[in-house]
Amino acid sequence: MSQAATRNGLKRELGLGGLILFGLAYMAVATVFTTYGIVNQITEGKLPLAYVVALLTMLFTANSYAAMVRKYPVAGSAYTYTQQAFGGGAGFLTGWVLLLDYLFIPMINFMILGLYVSTQFPSVPAWIVSLITLIAVFVFNVLGITLVNKLNIVIVSISGAAVILFAVFAVKTAVADPSAPGLIDPFIPGSEGFSPIFTGAGILALSFLGFDAVSTLSEEAKHPRRDIPRAIILTALIGGALFIFVSWVGARAYHLDDWSQAPRELLDAAGVVLAHHVAGEWLGILFVVFTVAGCFGSGLAGQVSVSRILYSMGRDGTLPKPLGILWKRFGTPVVAAATVSVFALASLFLTLEQAAFMISFGALAAFAMVNLAVIRVYLFPRRGEAAQRSPKELILRGLFPLIGFALTIWLWTSLEAMTWIVGGIWFAIGLIILVVKTNFFRKPVPRMDFSEGPETSVVDAMGEATPFK
Repeated sequence: MSQAATRNGLKRELGLGGLILFGLAYMAVATVFTTYGIVNQITEGKLPLAYVVALLTMLFTANSYAAMVRKYPVAGSAYTYTQQAFGGGAGFLTGWVLLLDYLFIPMINFMILGLYVSTQFPSVPAWIVSLITLIAVFVFNVLGITLVNKLNIVIVSISGAAVILFAVFAVKTAVADPSAPGLIDPFIPGSEGFSPIFTGAGILALSFLGFDAVSTLSEEAKHPRRDIPRAIILTALIGGALFIFVSWVGARAYHLDDWSQAPRELLDAAGVVLAHHVAGEWLGILFVVFTVAGCFGSGLAGQVSVSRILYSMGRDGTLPKPLGILWKRFGTPVVAAATVSVFALASLFLTLEQAAFMISFGALAAFAMVNLAVIRVYLFPRRGEAAQRSPKELILRGLFPLIGFALTIWLWTSLEAMTWIVGGIWFAIGLIILVVKTNFFRKPVPRMDFSEGPETSVVDAMGEATPFK
């Protein structure tokens, strides 16, 4: 077996730099404008503060992801980690809820791309642009991770240039505006205190899915145990800092007395409105180009990540086996990629707000389980495994994950009621699938077995181990 490939066929080609670029491309720095109007409306114009709360929460969770990927450096993300900590049933349901946000992430990018292009070409329906992008992303996904990595370098560079350009003109506009908010005003809660801030931070969880996406590439990293944990933490830190900075300069350059009366175009295409406000129509047009590139990159990274999760679950037998098929020519999960693309067609009729809330529901649920998984695996392992309970381990593998879990649950319960209804229905569907798959729990759920290393075998529904092919 080649050292550049894992036994299941995925090629190990990504170093630390490539992993970070993948995570940042997934996060798409310009995604701050995706929920800019929605969260400002909820938080009374305190988007930067909501990002600070979200980042602090995500750092604890990122630490838990880093701990778990050192233990299990394989594809599958929260699904695999929960599965190893609490068993196949919990793993399946976590993976199922995680699918909710991963399936919506590409979708929301296709929606935004269509909306932004329509601001410049009103005669072209947004859904046509979204459909063309969806097809193009599917093709790139199938062609392989090396091509995706090269494309990410270009896209992150373009997104970075867009953010820098906007920031320069936003600062200039704020300096020249005597009515601009003070330097720390965007970080001070409004009249309703922290309650709307936590609601806004809960929505912003979708902005940090880049570090979770990095964990799905554990079987395509050259040195997964070393580089994946580093990439997870660095992606969260770099992305979070950029989100806070961009939202801060935006808050000082464009401010409303009453965000509940924000114009519709600010809620749907904030980047264009803000760019036009700080520099004129030319920057608004240029921002459309930057946003299109960023959304394409984020949508592509999202499709790649969720197809790996579906592939992992199909390979394990928790979802239909065809999802675990790799195309031999390119070494990519073509059936899983096609399935994600079909689901993404929902972007043609859903609203941006509906998609944003559902992504956050799935993300926060998965984050909570990963935090608990760290405590279970490191401090209370299975029989035959030694517990790691030194003072340092109790802090890193006990206290920090517990704080991450508590903060995540707090944000999760701050989401709107409708989000819980839809999320509950999705969870119920997953539970029904689990019941049918296990014949009312008479058979064990298929799960991965790492008793001989991280890439050795899969335990089938009858409990028999079979090697990875």
